[in-house]
Amino acid sequence: MNNPGFELQEDGLERSNSNKKLQTDYCEYRHDKKRSCSLMKIFLVCFLACLITTAIGVLILCLVYLGHFDQKSMQQSMNPAPPEMSKDPSQNTNNSTITEPRFNFMSQLSKSKVFEFEGGAIQWARYRNNPKDYSDEKEMQFGASINQHQSKMTVGTLRIVSKGLRAPHWHFNANEHGFLVQGTAWIGVVDDGGVDVTTYNVTAGQVIFFPKNTLHWVKNVGVEDCLFILFFTTHDELSTLDVDDAFYMTPEDIAARSLKPVGGVNFIRTFQKPKEDQAINLPKNLVELIQNADYVQSNDYDVWKYFYDLKGSKEFVFPGGIIQWARYRKNGVGLNDTEKIYSESVNSHADTLTLGTLRIKSNGLRQPHFHFNAHEMGYVISGCGQIGIIGDTRVPDFTVGIGDVFFFPIGTQHYIKSTCDEDLFMILAFSTGNQLETLDMDDYFHATADHILAQLFLKKQQEFKKIPKLENDQAVNLP
Repeated sequence: MNNPGFELQEDGLERSNSNKKLQTDYCEYRHDKKRSCSLMKIFLVCFLACLITTAIGVLILCLVYLGHFDQKSMQQSMNPAPPEMSKDPSQNTNNSTITEPRFNFMSQLSKSKVFEFEGGAIQWARYRNNPKDYSDEKEMQFGASINQHQSKMTVGTLRIVSKGLRAPHWHFNANEHGFLVQGTAWIGVVDDGGVDVTTYNVTAGQVIFFPKNTLHWVKNVGVEDCLFILFFTTHDELSTLDVDDAFYMTPEDIAARSLKPVGGVNFIRTFQKPKEDQAINLPKNLVELIQNADYVQSNDYDVWKYFYDLKGSKEFVFPGGIIQWARYRKNGVGLNDTEKIYSESVNSHADTLTLGTLRIKSNGLRQPHFHFNAHEMGYVISGCGQIGIIGDTRVPDFTVGIGDVFFFPIGTQHYIKSTCDEDLFMILAFSTGNQLETLDMDDYFHATADHILAQLFLKKQQEFKKIPKLENDQAVNLP
């Protein structure tokens, strides 16, 4: 076969000098074999020496590297680099922005920045997209907390002086629920298409409701200031548009074609945008502008969709205080005819709130409890109290007074104790338009078998007979 490749594969020897190699005698063959063995031994010794030398070199390099690494790690641990400030306050863990644990659950709203207008003022406890929009770190901490917990609630106070007007406006991303603390106001709500306009009057202790993206206004028709506590169903930054802002941002020709006024576009050009924000409006020449004002009230059915007489509703009396509700109840249980209209209206819209007032007598206690289906936010109207929160971690108790806001995340056990000589009176909002679900500490102790409690708390079963089940609900109790 004349294939050299195949021949090399078969014999392992070159074939070019094959005749000479075949004539070599046996002794020469043995001599060559011994010489090959000697060369192999020399090769193995050299190879082993190389391996040993390489291993020693690698070991030395590793020791040098580890020594350098340890020194560097020690330097870093002794002089750590400062953490960077997060652009998102909800993700900020810098100690310079974390003040006290209580400000995750509390806002001193009455001490916050006052946004003043000609006809009144607004103060906020809310989340801001831009951290620079917060007045201080405490406000930022609370705003980040309600945003992280997706509370679906923002709270603010609205003060309108006599004859002042909260300009017609709507909110893009929130329903609005309000509680009138003092004063008398006339409310307007414009429904879909502008065909139905619902107007009604409210006095102190009553509730108003404006669905998302529904145009509404609030006019003070009394002699004293109106003070509203307002809850909005968003934990993001509230988005609002006033009618005057929408008008001035509309091109003149478009506004003229839409409104078709006498004089056309020339009439539109007579409007001049004021330098000051007119969110709460009260012109100095109001008497010249208005000759006749009506504050009529619409028919009851339309009014009760957006209004609830919380002050006149049923009182749930407990040993230590009183609760009243503006809420949805399945099948209207416990509600009168007009309250059912409000209940169904709230339930028919997404992301609405349950409202209630809680009055705790001096030294009274709203016992530890939690809510299955709602976050809770409250505003202190009068009195002072002590609040405790038990969630994933224990939060030190903190005190609240008039104008303070508190927040309890869903499922977080909490309690409120009245610590002043006068009653502690609060308006509460819960992030559900369905029936609120709550469980008190005494209820879940009574609902748990004694032998389960004995095993859990390492106490004899009969010891738990000492916890009585009283006839009167102890949700708000006295010592």
